[in-house]
Amino acid sequence: MKDIIAKPHSLYDRFERKPGPEKGATHYCPGCGHGNLHKFIGETLDELGVRERTIFVSPVGCSVFGYYYFNCGNIQAPHGRAPAVATAVKRAHPDSVVICYQGDGDLASIGGNEILQAANRGENFTVIFVNNALYGMTGGQMAPTTLIGQKTSTSPLGRSVENEGYPMRMAELLAQLEAPVYIERCHLDESSHVLKTRAAIRKAIQAQVDGKGFSMVEVASPCPTGWGMEPLAAREWITTEMAKVFPAHVACDRRKERTARTNPRFVADAAQIREALGLVGTCLHADPTTEHRTLRIVFAGFGGQGVLSLGMLVARTGMLEGRNVSWLPSYGPEMRGGTANCSVVLSDKRIGSPVVSTPDVLVAFNEPSLEKFGPLVVPGGTVLYDSSFVSKAWDRSDVRVVRVPFSSMANDLGTSRVTNMVAFGALHRLLGLFPPELIRGQIRGLGKRVLVDINLSAFEAGTAAVREVEEGVK
Repeated sequence: MKDIIAKPHSLYDRFERKPGPEKGATHYCPGCGHGNLHKFIGETLDELGVRERTIFVSPVGCSVFGYYYFNCGNIQAPHGRAPAVATAVKRAHPDSVVICYQGDGDLASIGGNEILQAANRGENFTVIFVNNALYGMTGGQMAPTTLIGQKTSTSPLGRSVENEGYPMRMAELLAQLEAPVYIERCHLDESSHVLKTRAAIRKAIQAQVDGKGFSMVEVASPCPTGWGMEPLAAREWITTEMAKVFPAHVACDRRKERTARTNPRFVADAAQIREALGLVGTCLHADPTTEHRTLRIVFAGFGGQGVLSLGMLVARTGMLEGRNVSWLPSYGPEMRGGTANCSVVLSDKRIGSPVVSTPDVLVAFNEPSLEKFGPLVVPGGTVLYDSSFVSKAWDRSDVRVVRVPFSSMANDLGTSRVTNMVAFGALHRLLGLFPPELIRGQIRGLGKRVLVDINLSAFEAGTAAVREVEEGVK
């Protein structure tokens, strides 16, 4: 019987996604360690039979091109945010095998807190951490793992303890946490060490498949281009220099003492949340079989008007009623007076994106917001705005336009702090979003008792104002 040496099925035969005419070779520099690591990951996925349920998360850096090569699910993440993305993917798809593939400029620098928190939570995914002691993709800048005395494009005199501090040993740092199940550091230098790297990757991914928890393999990997060396010299530099600071060893191995974790799909239980918030006396929608269409709402105004908190309140009330919801805020740096808006989506179906570019409903608290978002409302939609702050009449023939002086009514009640509650009451009257008692229960749970009564009064005032408009009184 002959041994057949072939490319793993978990890697594409040809790299059609890669730009340029050459589709049979990777884009990596000669002597780069990424080729070894791709091969080892691909072989492990084949051996464990998990390719079809594997999702590869690639952030910014040389790792971002993983989707060129891996024949499995792929997600590109913002710089340093791969652990956050992996957490969401794993919780949404607990049966998947999730692999974060990160460099040191990504994981140890901008993503330092992301990896720390994910490891501390014991998220059941695997991290392959490529440590080449600099930012390899963007020009060879100094990274948190750059060695003392090592010269980079941003440390031309060499890294110094006094100026830049010591290199960060991520394997040792994360191993001090209680949750991680398996962390090992390996080297891509000598052949025997390369084989140990392959074995470590298999152990780490196996730990995830077994449901044991967080695993990571840190790999001291050559970057001949960034280091300004020939490939062979780069491998030798790992042995003679990197190994002194980043020795190969098992930082922690708790696989035997850990039992398999259950990874239930993360779904908010509306009834439990309502009970925890003291809303036992309220009820869900009177007819739970009623289908609600997807409704996209934009709330916009100045900072300090309660725009964001109103959006959050609407989303939270929708969640407690059992709907799928999202809330996406956007605001300037000013605490008061700056721009502020948020998008809320309410739906009886899964929500694909929290971004609302064409709202069904706009609630505008000032004229700039009305001018900016009003034209974006879909035909047949609703525009509700604060006539206290809009000096000129605004209208569109293809949408329903309702004018209510939120701010003036709030001031008449004694405080501008309830402007958003007036708007909530008006919105409720226009759309009939939720059972009134569910809304009142949410308002009662907002905070200080002294504000409960005036918030409720503001809500009722907004409702009454729209009722009068509808009845033609105003």
